[in-house]
Amino acid sequence: MSLIFENKVPASYRTAFVAKVRNISNLLGINPNWLMAIMYWESARTFSPSITNSLGYTGLIQFGATAAADLGTTTAQLRQMTAIQQLDYVYAYYKLWYKRLGIQKADSYISTYLITLFPAAVNKPLNHVIQKGSITAERFANNNPAFDLNKDKKVTVQEVETVMLRQLPSEWIKDFVKKKD
Repeated sequence: MSLIFENKVPASYRTAFVAKVRNISNLLGINPNWLMAIMYWESARTFSPSITNSLGYTGLIQFGATAAADLGTTTAQLRQMTAIQQLDYVYAYYKLWYKRLGIQKADSYISTYLITLFPAAVNKPLNHVIQKGSITAERFANNNPAFDLNKDKKVTVQEVETVMLRQLPSEWIKDFVKKKD
């Protein structure tokens, strides 16, 4: 079965990329569709390892300088990698954050995305305003305007969830919504 957005991965490396996504998702214990959807969004729908945003974040999951350093590399080095090579750093990033958060794996698409976007927001209630230390709510909202749905200069976990679920084709939603027990 195809993965979500698989057909958007450049044909020149699609087969190897998808196989590696399946492998690292298996190692992480997560749905590979979650990782594909996150990389599709974070890479501006390109799956490019060199794409860089206006704040200097780069690659498949938009690594920042601190995240790159935590992984023993730099954003400049990440930009020079192939998508297949950069997937090793995607895997290492999630493993590092699982350890820091004291979890074995992310329990949902949204918590996986929050590990990517702002790990301090993982396992927070839906009304939690995303901020921490020098990253004020307003600064976070200004740097991530797509998530500030009500334009109040604050982004909640609920707003992130709403935006991220809207990015998905309707036929995929059931695979992404956390099942209520």
